[in-house]
Amino acid sequence: MRVAAWQCRPGTLDVEGNLRRLDEACAAAAAGRAEVLVTPEMFASGYGLTPAEAERLAEDRGGPTEAAVGEIARRHGLAIVYGHPERATDGGAPYNAATLIGPDGVVRGHHRKVHLFGDLDRELFAASGAPPAAFDLDGTRVGMLICYDVEFPEAVRRLAANGARAVLVPTANMAGYEFVQQLLVRARALENGCGVVYANYCGADDVFEYNGLSVICGPDGSVLAQASADGEELIIADVPLEPAGTYLADRRPELYGG
Repeated sequence: MRVAAWQCRPGTLDVEGNLRRLDEACAAAAAGRAEVLVTPEMFASGYGLTPAEAERLAEDRGGPTEAAVGEIARRHGLAIVYGHPERATDGGAPYNAATLIGPDGVVRGHHRKVHLFGDLDRELFAASGAPPAAFDLDGTRVGMLICYDVEFPEAVRRLAANGARAVLVPTANMAGYEFVQQLLVRARALENGCGVVYANYCGADDVFEYNGLSVICGPDGSVLAQASADGEELIIADVPLEPAGTYLADRRPELYGG
């Protein structure tokens, strides 16, 4: 699977501007023959929000931003994973969500962030009560996680055990946490024998400074492509879909419990 991770600066509160930038990034990814493009976490709205801003910008599933991203996907003929705030049907705090739209503009998968990081996440969002799920994308089994989720071995293992050959991760990782890209993302790929695509912000907003270093890892833990710490970049790599290693085959889940 040929994948693209788009490292960009946050466009806080600028949904229309972010959609225009996404259209341009998809044109570049399509020119590079990518099949899937992954944006950073909460790309549609920006991540450094106040609770009131997150609630105001949150949309229902099938809302106008989803429709606009679907049109971009159709126009360029590639799948898109984008982060966005999602309105809760019970009227509670919104979810930090990611949606995968296929090259035909049809939604293929959805994920709400399970593990909330720090006070900001907990002030802005509700944590999902549903476990991560793998799904089919035109014949390939994939899964999605959001930022902090990928740092938990159980999250990636669940997806891999359910057949995911690639895990697509919008993220907003901050300066001081470079070990995530340098160590944990590679470990998640290696220990599960599946690819991991980690798309981060660079630069800063009014709340955070982001550390860039977006990375695409192969199922053997190798770094197939990596962006710099600074500056917008589109990285593209071919992720092998064949399982690597024997961890999944040799594990003994009957001994673990839960």
